[in-house]
Amino acid sequence: MSTYTAPLRDMLFAMREVGGLDAVCALPGHEDTTPDLVEAILEEAARYAGDVLDPLNRQGDTQGARWQDGAVRAADGFAAAYASFCDNGWHGMPAATAWGGQGLPTLVSTAVLEMWKSSNMAFSLCQMLTLGAVEAIAHHGSPELQRRFLPHMVAGRWTGTMNLTEPQAGSDLAALRSRAVPEGDHYRVFGSKIFITWGEHDMAENIVHLVLARLPDAPPGVKGISLFLCPKFLVEADGTLGARNDLACTSIEHKLGIHGSPTASMGFGEKDGAIGYLVGAPHQGLACMFTMMNHARLNVGLEGVGISERAWQHARAYALERVQGKTLRAGSGTIAGHPDVRRMLMDMKARTEAMRALAYFCAGQMDRAARHADAGERTCARTLVDLLIPIVKGWCTDNALHIASDGVQVHGGMGYVEETGAAQYLRDARITTIYEGTTGIQANDLVGRKLARDGGQAMAALVERMDADARRLVESQDAALTQIGHALHSATATLEDGVRWMLENHQAHPARSAAGAVPFLRLAGTVVGGWLSARMAEAATAQLAAGSSDSAFLQAKVATARHFVTHWLVQAPALRDMVVAGADSTLALDDAQL
Repeated sequence: MSTYTAPLRDMLFAMREVGGLDAVCALPGHEDTTPDLVEAILEEAARYAGDVLDPLNRQGDTQGARWQDGAVRAADGFAAAYASFCDNGWHGMPAATAWGGQGLPTLVSTAVLEMWKSSNMAFSLCQMLTLGAVEAIAHHGSPELQRRFLPHMVAGRWTGTMNLTEPQAGSDLAALRSRAVPEGDHYRVFGSKIFITWGEHDMAENIVHLVLARLPDAPPGVKGISLFLCPKFLVEADGTLGARNDLACTSIEHKLGIHGSPTASMGFGEKDGAIGYLVGAPHQGLACMFTMMNHARLNVGLEGVGISERAWQHARAYALERVQGKTLRAGSGTIAGHPDVRRMLMDMKARTEAMRALAYFCAGQMDRAARHADAGERTCARTLVDLLIPIVKGWCTDNALHIASDGVQVHGGMGYVEETGAAQYLRDARITTIYEGTTGIQANDLVGRKLARDGGQAMAALVERMDADARRLVESQDAALTQIGHALHSATATLEDGVRWMLENHQAHPARSAAGAVPFLRLAGTVVGGWLSARMAEAATAQLAAGSSDSAFLQAKVATARHFVTHWLVQAPALRDMVVAGADSTLALDDAQL
């Protein structure tokens, strides 16, 4: 069983060369976050992830969370790890200083969060959901709610959840039936919710549930949804915990993966109604939830990065020690010397590095959108983030499934045996394409809300930016960069074809547009991933030319980018063809013929 080692050099390289670390640290309010401090933070996080969280990952998978009579016990070791996680200040690191957080840039917290997700994805979900709830309350909660709840939540003493899904509704939030009845300065909430991550557990003193429900005068559909804060234990005026609220965990799901993370079914109001407090304006609950959606979807995309990195490390360790058959590559006496095994390892490595670059690039743009001194720059960055978020979430998690599957394949038959550990990463990765909006939902968001809303202007600006870099690389004196430049130039042209088709068909033929939406998202992700890989190759080449002493690492960066270009970016025309010519066959059969 391999152990997790955070890829600090890869992380820092991506942060600097595509995330814009130096520029992020220079933004107003981040001047104290120096590159040296960032490196020290990452080194400490790497130690914690490797020494504390990774050893518990297997325990969480095999033992899992346990439900009995409404109570949930975390897997052995999780509660102690969570306590030390909070005591060491990791829990509130991305949160605002006003509520006890450290207020670090999103780019920095993103790199640290990747380590939590690689080392123990089930554990990391508790912090992720809590900080999402913190963000919603900080933006939309009353000053009193913020005062009473946020310091405890940022510190990790209380955790948070998002209660959206109901059994009859699934992803269709317009079909929600949960209701809230006014009563003085609060409401009584009634309803059932499912798929609530860390909805019940024994690791914190209190759990703060954010619940979507309808007021008595609510209009139908999503415009009639309000957001309510329902704590597990009511909070007295002096901040102490009071009586148990009228809410309960009725069961936890028996899942394919992330067994260490309890996924709860919650019942609100089985007696007199759960006491809840309105967050934001009436009937604006969905808008309040969407406040935290960009960060939530970035973080789920980051789970794709993290689980891919862990699956690759596991497969690489096995391939470098497993001896079987005669190898064909000089210097390799293990199965890593078999060209097909080497191909799979390079595929895993190249795709993971492209995904990390995309996540870090988006995180850096989030920092610019929040803090850049120039309003125009903030607007441009915000527009780019909105465009990229569904790609980060959809493309990175989509890739993670295939990367984790390749990790099993590298192990051969032993990968199908649970004791080797490779199968867990595949099982854990499977949920990432589903929650926070399935890949299809992300693709429809990309096409319908991000592309069609501005007539493709934001995408056109991104394509122009990518193609300008491609043209510069074509003129390079370095043969590898020239090859990458030609491939990227061709790929941006295919993306333009896909954009044009989508814009022409989205309104006129919505079913055809929707049928091509996921291939279009994959096309966009592949091209943007190729562009950022090219940028890393160019930076590595420049550092090599300047006489860097880290030549092996930099040469590997160029080779990895070339592999992405020659094995994955070349698939852009096929994805384009799926977009522009695949809808007819997708929609050809009626229900009886399926």
